[in-house]
Amino acid sequence: QVQLVESGGGLAQPGGSLRLSCVGSGFDFSTKGMSWYRQKPGNERVPVAGTTIGGASNYAEFAKGRFDISRDNAKNTVYLQMNNLKPEDTAVYYCNVLIRGRDYWGQGTQVTVSS
Repeated sequence: QVQLVESGGGLAQPGGSLRLSCVGSGFDFSTKGMSWYRQKPGNERVPVAGTTIGGASNYAEFAKGRFDISRDNAKNTVYLQMNNLKPEDTAVYYCNVLIRGRDYWGQGTQVTVSS
């Protein structure tokens, strides 16, 4: 079955960096666009960044210039490099893939930005 497993979250100081990873299995990774979302307590889950099968990327406004999404199809992995982190980036970050009209999600990884 489709599985997405995120890792790399944790505590970072303002201005710091974290790199999130998401390993996909149970589907042909190289043929799917992959996305990162985040969810703050009491808020809806919102898109952060996405990458197409060709490696093109798109970003939410708050992520532009600070976050970078990339993928390694040989490792079935999508990454989210987050730089210049701000306290408002604190959230649970989720990996997402859309397959035949159905959204699949990982378990999420907590990112906390605090001094």
